Amino acid sequence: MDFAFDARTEELRAKLLAFMDEYVYPAEAVAHEQRELLASPWDTPAVVEELKAEARRQGLWNLFLPDSEYGAGLTNLQYAPLAEITGRSPQLAPTALNCAAPDTGNMEVLAQFGDERQRKQWLEPLLAGEIRSAFAMTEPEVASSDATNITTLIERSTDGTDEYVISGRKWYISGAMNPDCKIFIVMGKTDPDGSDIRRQQSMVLVPRDTPGVEVRRAMQVYGYEDHSHGGHAEVVFDGARVPASNLIGEEGGGFAIAQARLGPGRIHHCMRLIGMAERAIELMCRRAVSRTAFGKQLAEQGVVHNWIADARVAVEQLRLLVLKTAWLMDTVGNKGAHAEIQAIKIATPRTVVDIIDKAVQLHGAGGVSQDFPLAELWAAARTLKLADGPDEVHQRSLARRELKRYV
Repeated sequence: MDFAFDARTEELRAKLLAFMDEYVYPAEAVAHEQRELLASPWDTPAVVEELKAEARRQGLWNLFLPDSEYGAGLTNLQYAPLAEITGRSPQLAPTALNCAAPDTGNMEVLAQFGDERQRKQWLEPLLAGEIRSAFAMTEPEVASSDATNITTLIERSTDGTDEYVISGRKWYISGAMNPDCKIFIVMGKTDPDGSDIRRQQSMVLVPRDTPGVEVRRAMQVYGYEDHSHGGHAEVVFDGARVPASNLIGEEGGGFAIAQARLGPGRIHHCMRLIGMAERAIELMCRRAVSRTAFGKQLAEQGVVHNWIADARVAVEQLRLLVLKTAWLMDTVGNKGAHAEIQAIKIATPRTVVDIIDKAVQLHGAGGVSQDFPLAELWAAARTLKLADGPDEVHQRSLARRELKRYV
């Protein structure tokens, strides 16, 4: 395993670091001020569109897509350090580079499983950053950590039209509050009584303006409204009808598509989480050398030394595990890297939450305020202990894989 950055990665890293310093960090306060003046909190601040235009001009666009026909053609190992950098400003940087969830996963689904018409209608404007999208899987009435539980129905119409009728209730549907969100990828059951519980589900494209689609309310995350993803919404599908040609792939293929989508999504989250931890360490160190308590700089307090040292050790360990996972995904595929994907999904959010928590503690009241990014970073990191599968699901699967060696 060789994790040294190649020439292309080094070039992109240098460009991205300069872009962050010159454009993204200064835009954080501007975006907050502009958002306060918008008619809707879900409208996009003008500075975000300016960032997108500049990133595209500099060639920092669609870096996440390994398929060179649609994206930058980077491997996971090449993309990992770039995603880490964007994680330092998760509210702005991923969106600026058109590398923000859930659009990234949806573009991957359309590129891999969509037909020519679907790619033309929906993938192309997503790649251009002209529209946003949402992925509708999680439901409030069932334990959605087990995707076979979903109850939303995708049924063939019985009136002679070649359509699907979608009925169900979803929540925490990322991106759905954004007025630029034009398309949902909806997972539901086309064969609810099928003998194979992993062949009951399908995915279908549902335009947001389809009659019967109601974006009911925004769901908060620890009191925050996550603007970077375009919010997290409760969405009701009440007999919404779409052409049968909106099916992605084949009937019964939804579970397999979901698994293909979630593998890259999980590692992308972990890459960005490392960047969030690095931002927290930086803020912690700056605070420690600038504040005095009980006659000594915070930087001279032993407990602060422990926090900073432990954070550095933990981040270096996580980064190596994430890079190994990226390397395996590139060399043996997502299936061959399954155990490592689970490992980073367990370890990274848990560890980064702790690092950010220590940074909050060091900032005192400021740490939980809106004057520093730490509280929002903590909420985002803590949520990732649930998103894309809660820790316990990954622990169960990983433990069973280990135990197979001895049974």
